[in-house]
Amino acid sequence: MIVGVQDVYVYVADMERAIRFYRDLLGLHGTGGKPVPAIPRDAGGAKAGATLTLRSTKLNEDVYRLRSVGVRFLGDITRADWGAVAAFEDPDGNVLKLMQPPG
Repeated sequence: MIVGVQDVYVYVADMERAIRFYRDLLGLHGTGGKPVPAIPRDAGGAKAGATLTLRSTKLNEDVYRLRSVGVRFLGDITRADWGAVAAFEDPDGNVLKLMQPPG
């Protein structure tokens, strides 16, 4: 069951400026001063732009449900010590993720 937003992160060209702007946010991803690139993607999700991650309590069921209605996933579920995640696209090709914390 999807229960809420897990996180949102944004790639930035100037980390110091972004830290000042997003002082109270977590998870900023910098480009090392380079321009923010086009939005490449792989099975792990988007590698630029912003990504919305939704928290799930039943990731396998949510992935099955979304796939059954035609949602396109970018790969299989990735599992690690911090939990499990699956990246997918909305109808316009924007990348979103489902994440289930461990436990």
